Amino acid sequence: MGTTDTTATAATHEEAWEGFVTGSWNDEIDVRDFIQRNYEPYEGDASFLSGPTEKTLRIWDTLSKDYLSVEREKRVYDVDTDTPADVDAFGPGYISDDDDVIVGLQTDVPLKRAMMPNGGWRMVETAIREAGKEPNQAVKDIFTKYRKTHNDAVFDIYTPRIRAARSSHIITGLPDAYGRGRIIGDYRRVALYGVDRLIAEKMADKDLVADKPFSEHWARYREEHAEQIKALKKLKNMAAGYGFDISGPAKTAQEAVQWTYFGYLASVKSQDGAAMSFGRLSGFFDIYFQRDLKAGLITESDAQEIIDALVIKLRIVRFLRTIDYDAIFSGDPYWATWSDGGMGEDGRTLVTKTSFRLLQTLNNLGPAPEPNITLFWNKNLPQGYKDFCALVSITTSSLQYEADDQIREHWGDDAAIACCVSPMRVGKQMQFFGARVNSAKALLYAMNGGRDEMSGKLVVPDHEPIQGDGPLDFDEVWERYEKMLDWVVGTYVEALNIIHYCHDRYAYEAMEMALHDSDVVRTMGCGIAGLSIVADSLSAIKYAKVYPVRDETGLIVDYKTEGDFPVYGNDDDRADDIAATVVHTIMAKIKAIPMYRDAIPTQSVLTITSNVVYGKATGSFPSGHKAGTPFAPGANPENGMDTHGMLASMMSVGKLDYDDALDGISLTNTITPSGLGRTLDEQVKNLVGIMDAGFIPQA
Repeated sequence: MGTTDTTATAATHEEAWEGFVTGSWNDEIDVRDFIQRNYEPYEGDASFLSGPTEKTLRIWDTLSKDYLSVEREKRVYDVDTDTPADVDAFGPGYISDDDDVIVGLQTDVPLKRAMMPNGGWRMVETAIREAGKEPNQAVKDIFTKYRKTHNDAVFDIYTPRIRAARSSHIITGLPDAYGRGRIIGDYRRVALYGVDRLIAEKMADKDLVADKPFSEHWARYREEHAEQIKALKKLKNMAAGYGFDISGPAKTAQEAVQWTYFGYLASVKSQDGAAMSFGRLSGFFDIYFQRDLKAGLITESDAQEIIDALVIKLRIVRFLRTIDYDAIFSGDPYWATWSDGGMGEDGRTLVTKTSFRLLQTLNNLGPAPEPNITLFWNKNLPQGYKDFCALVSITTSSLQYEADDQIREHWGDDAAIACCVSPMRVGKQMQFFGARVNSAKALLYAMNGGRDEMSGKLVVPDHEPIQGDGPLDFDEVWERYEKMLDWVVGTYVEALNIIHYCHDRYAYEAMEMALHDSDVVRTMGCGIAGLSIVADSLSAIKYAKVYPVRDETGLIVDYKTEGDFPVYGNDDDRADDIAATVVHTIMAKIKAIPMYRDAIPTQSVLTITSNVVYGKATGSFPSGHKAGTPFAPGANPENGMDTHGMLASMMSVGKLDYDDALDGISLTNTITPSGLGRTLDEQVKNLVGIMDAGFIPQA
């Protein structure tokens, strides 16, 4: 399909909402209520789907040949060095002359990256030079002489112990030089209500506190609302450049998708967060598609073309990153996570036909890591959907699954994932992203009295090392580990409080927060790395005999382990309980510390991409893990140590208490399709069975 004239004018609410079931969503901003009253659950199979249109294939081919192939050779296609990024900083850009189904690029050329210096100039300048270009001296002067950045402020405040922990890599990946991300704007609001309604609501909320006596809290509240209103006005201006008036609500399915994408596009134009996730869209979009299909305004092929066009745009989001940043995250991810599936609180499935259309993009366009399609798995999902998910997983290796029961119980049925595993209620909650601590390295520090096992430097003072040549005593090691965690966790949270205080002051996400409720729930997303190494090492100390190996200075640099010991990941309570205790202990220490803006502390067990970097900075362990080698990702068992199969490893991970890791627990599994069965039908059936068995509610 596609329009010959991309100009669209604002619709009245009555016109745009014709045919929709009314409810509280009409009178207040409540997208969930709109969805619950209007969506149609789909319990069929994938037989209705359409393949790609000629236009879709032509645009994807142009993008692949003219842009993506060049980017693969150069690493960075191009950088604009003259224009600091903002919602409306760039004029309209297109992939090709007939790129008119869903429009909008971050800059004026596909894959051209924009600089976002509010976060920090050093990273911007480094990234520009690494891309083979020179920074604009006038822009550099502004952000080094006249305008303080988030990064400048953070390092002005950092304490000596934070700097020591950061440089020794016991805390790594802190968002102190890049955007924090993990904030999901409710981009659906742009389509459902139009921007003028959103501006009016924000203005009213701002003035609700106009008569309150002065306080820092209320001053910040009003200032942030002023910034949000400015961002919404810029959003209208940006859309107008593409020929659209989004002051009113969308009146067709194509406009609903376009309006929603404009909200997301404005966010990725103005922020380079570590995870710029998209939210939970399929049910919302499907309401518009179903209305237009019933009215004969579009065909199924048209509907699929719209979703394909949107996904193409999500696949080409780009941020200006340094090579070091890419090393931390093992590539150049931006986690445009699109959450889907799951069951509603009323027992209905939230699967719609558009849930299938989203998965179909992987067949129509080919596999891709972005958008990061994350499916909320539940054994009660429609069989046709479960089968199609399994089939697409087998053929594309491009899907991620989350435990629907746990997410819905804690965060409701309109929750979405930011990044990989971080759940939040869309538009009502945001996260202060916190990277993670190296819980494994902390164990080595505990035994070495705060000396770094790689450099020999004393990083944590006033901690006595383990004496003697062993064997190590479990109770003594655990006591020292707990004391070391007090220092590590305290330092970590102190750094996070500083970072987010500075980020709010100097790199505030006005666009994303404009698409939230004014009274938003904040969480502090802490995290740990190296869980399996800690669990196996403590298990070795407890159940076998472990002797320390020291260098000439007395520093323990290796371990000699005699005897067998249970290892985490094989559904053995002896090792799995140690892992669960470590997660609980660290979370309890985090909870004991006051958080910036009274954020609710949460924790993730997540290192999907940075496990290699953590391993390089960490020494050898009693478990047999060798210095400098990669950690297992997330909550995975140690590489090669899970000998009882995938289901056993899922059961071990399931023993980690979700209440201790509400920011999410990650398990990455690799299965060759042939290992699931001889035929494709058998493989699909067996994968569905594994998923049903693995994603069971906690007792």
